[in-house]
Amino acid sequence: MSDTYDPPQGEIPVLHEDSDLLIVHKPAGLLSVPGKGEGLEDCLLSRLEAAFPTVRLVHRLDRDTSGVMVFALTAHAQKHLGQQFEARKVKKTYVARLAGELEPKDGEVDLPLIVDWPNRPRQMVCHDTGKPSLTGWKVVKSGDGETRVRLFPHTGRSHQLRVHMLALGHPILGDELYAPETAASYPRMMLHAEELRVNHPENGRGMKFRAKPDF
Repeated sequence: MSDTYDPPQGEIPVLHEDSDLLIVHKPAGLLSVPGKGEGLEDCLLSRLEAAFPTVRLVHRLDRDTSGVMVFALTAHAQKHLGQQFEARKVKKTYVARLAGELEPKDGEVDLPLIVDWPNRPRQMVCHDTGKPSLTGWKVVKSGDGETRVRLFPHTGRSHQLRVHMLALGHPILGDELYAPETAASYPRMMLHAEELRVNHPENGRGMKFRAKPDF
């Protein structure tokens, strides 16, 4: 990631709000939670706390990933949603633009991941000590040396989509960490959390939230 942190300003779009849930569209370039170090206090959570004092974190998106995030507004909702993520009941769909033309048109990446300690926050594939990680993909279109895909993470490891696409030989365009050679050509990392499906913590009703990418 770049050494300078200059998060985007402006209001955070709220996609849904009720007594238990808050669903927002996180912009690219904004940390989900405060970073470690000076000058990294500004984040999505702190901005939401100003308007929603009871807001509670449930999951995270990488700084340079945009898209749908769910927050809890009560302790019960936070616990319930956390259990859904842990049990892999939450369904997530991402959109990405990849370097090169990916074939076949759909498939899965099943490669265990672990932090690359000497080069953290980078993650890496490790068959000996890595945690099981599974990502499905489906090509939307390809041509002119790139591919637009939808990605379906079945697990939620750090940088999972980014490392799995790199392992396929088709890194996400604009990714300063895993495809730095492409970063100067794109205004941001081309990865967006397009859709999130969860069950409401009070009535169990299935809910779907979507936000269109800006690329």
